Formats: sequence, structure tokens, C-alpha cells
Amino acid sequence: MKVQAGQTLLLDADDTLWENNIYFERAIAAFISFLDHKTHDAQQVRAVLNHKERDSIAAMGYGLRSFTHSLVCCYESLSESKATPLVEERIRSFAQTIADQEIELMPGVGELLPQLAERHRLILMTKGFAPEQAGKLERSGLTQYFSAVEIVPEKDVPAYHTVTARHLCPSGQTWMIGNSPKSDINPALAAGLHAVFLVHKDTWVLEHAELSAPPAGQHLLELDSFWGLAEHF
Repeated sequence: MKVQAGQTLLLDADDTLWENNIYFERAIAAFISFLDHKTHDAQQVRAVLNHKERDSIAAMGYGLRSFTHSLVCCYESLSESKATPLVEERIRSFAQTIADQEIELMPGVGELLPQLAERHRLILMTKGFAPEQAGKLERSGLTQYFSAVEIVPEKDVPAYHTVTARHLCPSGQTWMIGNSPKSDINPALAAGLHAVFLVHKDTWVLEHAELSAPPAGQHLLELDSFWGLAEHF
């Protein structure tokens, strides 16, 4: 389908506009190697870490501080001892590699986003620790293409209602575009919006979910890359 100009496009940031989770995966691999657990294999360690991440997110939200806390908690749980200052410093170094990573735009973003901004209203809608997300946007060089930036603690149905009401977004002409079924697609559809699912092979495991079917009168597009948006918008 090809939509007419003048739509409102809510765009996710991490793993939609730029790579993100691959750097976390590298940090986790380095942590698992450092832990070198004698009875738990890498998959079992990762299962424990996933559990710790869920706990940390519930208590602290998203971001590198929460991620670092999860690594420390995972270490202490599996080693059955408190992390020494030296160990904590080493664990923080894994997270620091993510903070030091240059922004790598997804293929097509640099070329297509300016064109989309000419035809539609673009609003960045991402979740996480606001200073971190704002910093990534600034370093990306994409700020100029967005009429507004919304950094929310969680992307759930109330958040979508709040953002669309604040910016007077007509539900029939508003699309959420992102790579996460859990945060970008399912709650946006539940909030009455259209959605575009951009497949990313390295989407964070905690963002995995079955895609919801679009309610009557709403649309869900599934695209293999950011470039695919050119055919529809």
C-alpha cells in the first residue's frame, strides 16, 4: 500500500535508526567469558542474566546503569560471592564499551529519512534513560528531521495515548515504526495506531513477542529493512 503525504510517523530509535543491541551482545559475550563459570554454560548464564535484567528494569528502568547492575547481580548470583571493587570495575568496563561505541546508522536511514521528513511529520519515540537516548540522537546527526522527540520510561499503551494526544496525532494517519513487537508494534496497535514492523535479526531477546493482528481499520506492514519504507511512505 502507498499512503498519502501528511502522515505522522513515530519512529523508534535503537535498532530501527541505528544499531544498538549488537553492542550489548558483545558486552554480554565478554562478561560470560570473564565469568568462566564451571558448571553453567553460556546459555544458562544468559538465562540468569535475562532474569536479572528484568528485575533491574523494574527497579531502575532502562539504560547502561541498569545493565551494569544486572551484570553485577548475575556475577554475584552465579559466583555466590559479592563482587570485589576490582571485579565491579571490570564489569563496568564491558558496559563502557557500549557507551564508547560510535553511532552506526541502519542501512537506508541516512538517505531516506530526509525524504520522509519532507512528506510526513516525524516524531522520535524511544524508551530508556533520557540523557543516554538524547545523546545518541545528537551524535546520530538526525535531530533536524524530527518535529519532536519523546523519550519515555516504557512504550506501552498509555504512553502511546499520551504522546499522540500531546502532538494531536490522528489515529487514522499515525504510524509507529520499529523493530520490537513488544514495545513498538503490539502496544501501538492496541492504542489505535497503524504500525510498521522492521525486522532486525538481533532484536533484544526481552523485546521478543508474537505480533498482534491489526484490529479492523488499522494496518500492519512488515518490512525487511528501513529502505522498504520508500515503497509505502
